[in-house]
Amino acid sequence: MHQAPLPQQTTGNPPSVTSEKQYLSLGDSYTIGHGELTEQSFPFLLQFALQNLNIPFKSSPKVIARTGWTCDELSAAIAGDSTLAPPYDIVTLLIGVNDQYRGYDINLYNGRFAKLVDKAIELAGNRADKVIVLSIPDYGVTPFGRQRNSAKISAEIDAYNAINQTVAAQKAVHYIHITDISRQAGADSTLLVSDKLHPSGRMYRMWVDRMLPKALEIVR
Repeated sequence: MHQAPLPQQTTGNPPSVTSEKQYLSLGDSYTIGHGELTEQSFPFLLQFALQNLNIPFKSSPKVIARTGWTCDELSAAIAGDSTLAPPYDIVTLLIGVNDQYRGYDINLYNGRFAKLVDKAIELAGNRADKVIVLSIPDYGVTPFGRQRNSAKISAEIDAYNAINQTVAAQKAVHYIHITDISRQAGADSTLLVSDKLHPSGRMYRMWVDRMLPKALEIVR
């Protein structure tokens, strides 16, 4: 969407493009909206919601995420991305499900996740108050998860979330719990895309409803 040029002003301080916000979203398949339209992924829905509340953005969300990424793979991708343009006005981070899925030692997650939170804070202009960590969804309730060990998956996701919530508190970043929303997919297939594993736009909208008050507070 193109905005009309701002009129010239002869008095006061003219609006600056710096008043337009920049949003960076870091993660994995849950961030890119695997199996769903990009515009229905939560970063795009969140930015759309903020724009509808008259918060201007410089561009579409900058997303560094890929299906299957672990913490270390996300860290490497951030380090190798030459298009980053900090400081970002809001940064979201959702990562860890693939560390769990691959059976990594959970004791490694704390340090790897803490490193990513530190990087997110740095990319937000060293402002912890501009970073939101989201809890990991529980795929154990999905048809994909039920073909494995649903109870074990759910317990391990809870353990991972206990770690990322603790790290978020230690780093003084915001934490938003969306795991309970993800568990509604166990009884509502419309919350998943056709692979019966990843969230649909409908679920992402539920995440955004929960995220929006804090995100609005951050960018105002």
